[in-house]
Amino acid sequence: MYGNKYLKYFTIKSKQSAERTRDIFVVNPTAAPQRIDAINPSINVFDYSASYLKEVTHTSIESCFEYKENGHVSWLNIGGLNKQNIESICQHFGIHFLIVEDILSVNQRPKMDEMDTVMFCLLNMLYFNETTGTVETEQISILLGKDYVISFQDDSDRDVFDVLREKIRIPTSKLRQSGADYLCYALLDMIVDHYYIVMEKLGEKIELLEEQIIRFSNTSSLSEINHLRKEMIVLKRNVAPVRELINGFIRSDSELLEERTTKYFKDVYDHIVQANDLVENYRDMMINLQDLYLSNVNLKMNEVMKVMAIVTCLLAPATVIGGVFGMNFERIPILHHHYGFYIAVSFMVIIPIWMLYTFRRRGWF
Repeated sequence: MYGNKYLKYFTIKSKQSAERTRDIFVVNPTAAPQRIDAINPSINVFDYSASYLKEVTHTSIESCFEYKENGHVSWLNIGGLNKQNIESICQHFGIHFLIVEDILSVNQRPKMDEMDTVMFCLLNMLYFNETTGTVETEQISILLGKDYVISFQDDSDRDVFDVLREKIRIPTSKLRQSGADYLCYALLDMIVDHYYIVMEKLGEKIELLEEQIIRFSNTSSLSEINHLRKEMIVLKRNVAPVRELINGFIRSDSELLEERTTKYFKDVYDHIVQANDLVENYRDMMINLQDLYLSNVNLKMNEVMKVMAIVTCLLAPATVIGGVFGMNFERIPILHHHYGFYIAVSFMVIIPIWMLYTFRRRGWF
């Protein structure tokens, strides 16, 4: 009765864990994407130069066509993907259909391509969900063309670019004084820097788990270890390929990238290398935590076995003495003695006390 009452909680937890595992490992990039088109995508535009700024939100894709080669740097951020809208704007800006397929894809590996007159990169923004303790991903695609940058993201309600928008609004900022390639760098830099925030959250979880395992290990500790190891896989899958992505910009000879901008991409490259090393350290820590958990379990088991062995040893003299005097012989020494019972009980007490003293002296417990 009571087992069935509490079993449902373990069943729900196991089901959630299985679903998380399936979400992480069941990835087939060759399958047709099952993406639901956004009903009301948002289109935020920053059209600017050193002395000019226009910030506007459009409701139709056609209203964005005017920003192609208008003499200013234009950043079009499209939140909420709609196949028809994406095909329309990509056709107007002369984007290859293979890039359109990548933008509409799901669970795509971070990548960078140069095709025709544009540079394209795809990667994931990472967020840490405090409620579920999981790493959430949002795919973002960035197109760099002549004097424009177009970014596509799934969720229009959240991103990591608010600081970047504030910098664009400042007339003397580096962004306002630079071209579209610097804007592309700034977008990638913001995404990579936000990886560290997610890793810090996971690092705090690992530290708390380590302290919990050292103080008291239980089955929930093992469950938490498995949970964090899965999140490390998500982190590794999304962080590691970005190194190759940034390196593609550094090695590129495209006319879209000014030579002075290369050093900024090298800075992002250093950040992503460091982030990748940090992820590897976290993975090693999780392996060490699992070993620590197993060691603690074995240590507790050894302590239990030691206590049971000591108790057994202490009871052995009483068992032997009681067995001897319980034998069915007619003549047993001091069997009928007036103080025979007290003598036997005294031996049963004195011998275990002497054994305890000996064990303690030898450091057995």
